[in-house]
Amino acid sequence: MKSKDNFFIRQSNWILLAPYIVFFSLFILVPIAGAIILSFTQFDAIQFPKFIGLKNYVSLLTQDTVFMQKVLPNTIEYALIVGPGGYILSFLLAWMLAQLTKVPRTILAIIIYSPSMTAGVIMNTVWSVIFSGNQMGYLNSILMELGVIAEPVQWLQSPNYLMAVVIIVALWSSMGVGFLAMLAGVLNVNEELYEAAYIDGVSNRFQEIIYVTIPSMKPQMLFGAVMAIVNTFSTSGIGVALSGSNPTPEYAAQLIVNHIEDYGFIRYEMGYAAAASVVLLAIIWIASRVSWSLFGEND
Repeated sequence: MKSKDNFFIRQSNWILLAPYIVFFSLFILVPIAGAIILSFTQFDAIQFPKFIGLKNYVSLLTQDTVFMQKVLPNTIEYALIVGPGGYILSFLLAWMLAQLTKVPRTILAIIIYSPSMTAGVIMNTVWSVIFSGNQMGYLNSILMELGVIAEPVQWLQSPNYLMAVVIIVALWSSMGVGFLAMLAGVLNVNEELYEAAYIDGVSNRFQEIIYVTIPSMKPQMLFGAVMAIVNTFSTSGIGVALSGSNPTPEYAAQLIVNHIEDYGFIRYEMGYAAAASVVLLAIIWIASRVSWSLFGEND
């Protein structure tokens, strides 16, 4: 009887897991496998793919000067600023909101979270007006009135300023689900731990955060780190949206995702775009492993 019960338990477990396995395979494993296979081919979306081995990777890493001199450095700069910056900002805002009472905390959390839901819609309205290159642009108008500049600056078309604008907008829209998870984590830390910590010698809020808050919400910190990584690469179309072109002016804000879109959907070099996407997947995987090593459970 016991073995029969175990058999039915195992079967019910597989039944419950089946929808997840099907959708995970359909939308994650199959596309990844397809991209890896396609990266070894020359494919223009019309003729049948032609196997060319590692030629796409060799070309991408040794011959594509735009990728090595512009796209990859831009992606690293963007990821190092927006990823950790948005992550730290999410935690600090979550911690500060946790110090408030319920009503103002809820209102402010909605205000902070809302840009992550509407960034795509608002980007071409609010931010394009703020950084408009004529005298009607809010930033140009303010700076000219203050006497900082004598004539309008082309913020969205100048290679000198476009990347900085993209980083500002990305940080503004980075308070997403990871921020909410961190807020929930801070709010659910056991108050008795703080009391015990102060008895053991904790004397200020900074030590409280380091020795109690963060260790008590490691799952939320890990989730927030993963979401920060996802958000960093999913919002990489900001430069194209603001400048209105792909590639961006002089590749000033061109990231790997934009490079993939350029070759895949504009030039129709699907095999080459697939190779770039595999490189991006490897970068994301490495970043995820670093996050897991910092906040994952050792046991």
